[in-house]
Amino acid sequence: MLAILERDQHAFAVLYDRYVDLVYSAAYRILGDPGLAEDTTQDVFVRLWRRPETFIAERGRFISWLMSVTRNRALDEVRARGRRWKREGGPLGDPAESAEPVFHAAALDPGATAELNEERLAVRRALNELPPEQRRALELAYFGGLTQQEIAAVLREPLGTIKTRIRLGMQKLRRCLERGR
Repeated sequence: MLAILERDQHAFAVLYDRYVDLVYSAAYRILGDPGLAEDTTQDVFVRLWRRPETFIAERGRFISWLMSVTRNRALDEVRARGRRWKREGGPLGDPAESAEPVFHAAALDPGATAELNEERLAVRRALNELPPEQRRALELAYFGGLTQQEIAAVLREPLGTIKTRIRLGMQKLRRCLERGR
């Protein structure tokens, strides 16, 4: 990231090659549409190139930041699509329910694949240590692509309760993952 701040195109190409499949998979999981997932992936990397200073290493790991940017951009697209469909009178389904996760880990180099697998296992272990209510809220938010308001509706809980569960769950996850380093 330091090299990208200095506008090093080679560093950006290496970073792109390493994470493009992961970003695409996360976007596709939320959007359920290959074309929209490709557009979202492009948007994420264009943003990264144009504004690399938005990543602040002291706040967390790069991959966590990148996945948050991807998730937020994909959710923005879901919301925009929902507004367009409402205006046009079209159907609105839940793309997260029909989307199958697509991971192209084989396209990554073996070292990157091993690192991603280790991180995936660490996150799963940390999630399993959470109270079930917090885990469910986080899963719906980050893997289901739902907003906090949508989670409150699905779980039939007050919005404030969902916000608290997500905040506390994230704090516990962060502590657990930091212990595992």
